[in-house]
Amino acid sequence: MSHEEGIAFFSGGKDGLYAVHLAERKGIKVPYLLTLKTTIGISPHRENLGALETLAGAMGKELLTFDMGEGSEALAEFIGSLGVDYLIAGDVLLEDHLRWVERLAREASVTPFEPLWERDTGELAVEMLEAGFEYAMIAVNKEKLDREWLGYTFRSVRDLELFLDSNPSVDPIGEMGEFHTVILRAPLFQERFVLEVFSTEESERYYWVRFRLVRE
Repeated sequence: MSHEEGIAFFSGGKDGLYAVHLAERKGIKVPYLLTLKTTIGISPHRENLGALETLAGAMGKELLTFDMGEGSEALAEFIGSLGVDYLIAGDVLLEDHLRWVERLAREASVTPFEPLWERDTGELAVEMLEAGFEYAMIAVNKEKLDREWLGYTFRSVRDLELFLDSNPSVDPIGEMGEFHTVILRAPLFQERFVLEVFSTEESERYYWVRFRLVRE
């Protein structure tokens, strides 16, 4: 019996990797992770590509890169060429992105798998932490959070509660772009990582860090 396979969008953040975790629990093998080179401004995730390579290696998955300068049609063609059954993403509330993933999947002749869609973000944050996911903030929206929160690590529900007590108007998973994360620990790999920060940077929208992941 052949196993169904998928490719997952991958930024190193918690939502996308939690979607991979749920896909694999459902029996979908995920050999490929896909990171995009964006055409719109600086991506704190993309700027730390070495960390994404570290995580992919820890999971024994192949990290593929696609330049969005080539356009969505070329991306759909690329996904279709891999012979996978699913396109996996961790969208929760952003309808435009969901529609884009669905359109890509249709054009690539694969099935979209969006297991986090329309989940309550508070419940989702607790669920991820209780499932063994740990993550740190690598970028914060300058209008929503102070730069002091860079590097803040969520290892437990208590860490989440402390963060939300201090920032009651911020979404628990940063779904409105308030912050971006990198995974430090997950059931998908054996190691536990810590953030080694090289420098703090500033873009038009974010404070963000250049870093690498070091095995604890």
